[in-house]
Amino acid sequence: MKQIKSENDFYNLIGQNTHTVIKFETDWCPDCKRLDMFIGEIIEENRDKEWYQINKDEHPEIAEKYEVMGIPSLLVFKDGEKIGHLHSANAKTPESVRDFLKSQ
Repeated sequence: MKQIKSENDFYNLIGQNTHTVIKFETDWCPDCKRLDMFIGEIIEENRDKEWYQINKDEHPEIAEKYEVMGIPSLLVFKDGEKIGHLHSANAKTPESVRDFLKSQ
């Protein structure tokens, strides 16, 4: 998963005419590490989507704007609009992430 380094990059990526999944995370988050243990397999199953990650602590203004209260959170964008949001409490198992992505 590619790391988003700037606010400008974030807005360019979410503006694409494709489903773009952004994982909000931090370096210190144990649940983020747990998600990392199985997210690679889910990415392979969902190659029709673009996948990126962003550090919530480094970009708090973006996290606030898109109501990212907990981490990890997966947000799905298309054409600059947030069309899906899997909150941290629901992003702890492969099944919950798969079910979320199927609904997008």
